[in-house]
Amino acid sequence: MSIAKPVPPIHNGIVLNRGLPTNTAKNWLRKGWDDFKSVNMEASLLYGAIVFAISWLLIAGIFASDFDYILFPLLGAFLVFGPALAVGLYEKSRNIENGETTGIGRMLFAKARSRGQIAFVGLILTLWILLWLRAGVLMYALFFGIHGFPGIDGVVALLITDPRGWGLLVSGTLFGGLFAGFAFGISTFSIPMLLAEKTDAFTAMGSSIALSWNNLPVMLAWGTIVFALFIVCVLTGLLALIVVFPVLGHATWHVYRAVRGHPDTPIFSPAITE
Repeated sequence: MSIAKPVPPIHNGIVLNRGLPTNTAKNWLRKGWDDFKSVNMEASLLYGAIVFAISWLLIAGIFASDFDYILFPLLGAFLVFGPALAVGLYEKSRNIENGETTGIGRMLFAKARSRGQIAFVGLILTLWILLWLRAGVLMYALFFGIHGFPGIDGVVALLITDPRGWGLLVSGTLFGGLFAGFAFGISTFSIPMLLAEKTDAFTAMGSSIALSWNNLPVMLAWGTIVFALFIVCVLTGLLALIVVFPVLGHATWHVYRAVRGHPDTPIFSPAITE
């Protein structure tokens, strides 16, 4: 493996703005729903149930380990890592597009064209989540000092009744939005790209940021839909994940297909060549 020679990152003349109106985001969600229910819905439901079970096992683990103070940042971090968990759903949507059949086995063991690179993006997202969790703990300390965690009920009461809690809620939301926005930018297109194309993780993440930035209005609309459905999942004790996660995963494949352009047209020159 050798490092490629320095080249301009974006080819001259390439247009990344697809000119998509914001209501296109609703069409992506509808296409995701169609993929969910039209072909082997049982496989998508099982995939969603596995994600639901893993989520609750993780939550149970942090309570059993007395790490409940990271619950709220951890819920937000789920938005960061979600695209990496949805590889099998992209695989099903890709197979539907190609007229191929897909079962749960093929979804769970999807063969990406850029093998190993998805795991590397997952590692980057994991490190980003750890940084986010640490930032959340530090922000709590800045507003309330270094004291023992009062428990989930106590924190909720502080956020509602204490002016310092209001400040933490507002600043934490804004600060968390920056973390989530950056993660959304690097993961929305990079994971499907690594599944369907032969490239490296750095090129895919850079391409994802470029595509997100150049199509910002429609991507903000899509991000709003994702966030709203995530709130629904939280309000249902994550039970809605069983349906919502597969639908969003299938829809994200259509986001990639609509915004990416032709796969043979590189957005960035490869950072690493074979």
